[in-house]
Amino acid sequence: MNQAELDVVIEKHEKWLRDGYGERANLSYADLRRADLSGANLRRANLRGANLSGANLRGANLSYANLSYADLNWINWRDVVSLTVIAVQINTTRKNNQITYIK
Repeated sequence: MNQAELDVVIEKHEKWLRDGYGERANLSYADLRRADLSGANLRRANLRGANLSGANLRGANLSYANLSYADLNWINWRDVVSLTVIAVQINTTRKNNQITYIK
């Protein structure tokens, strides 16, 4: 999914949250690598199994979002709203080392 398509999905989702007339975001198993989701209101969105590797989630609202089985490697978590994440990835290769605890 390219950024323009993603922006349309987010716009419809935010309208759905606001007045019920948009469409809930279903981004399950979507390829969102390096996507810009900064500041997006993705409350209650379905991101199950999505590849968010390298995505920018700075300031995004992910409360009640389904992130089960999502690939969350090397994402920007700064100022993410309503999300508790405990993730540990241990790999002996330098490029894959990451330990994250966000509360």
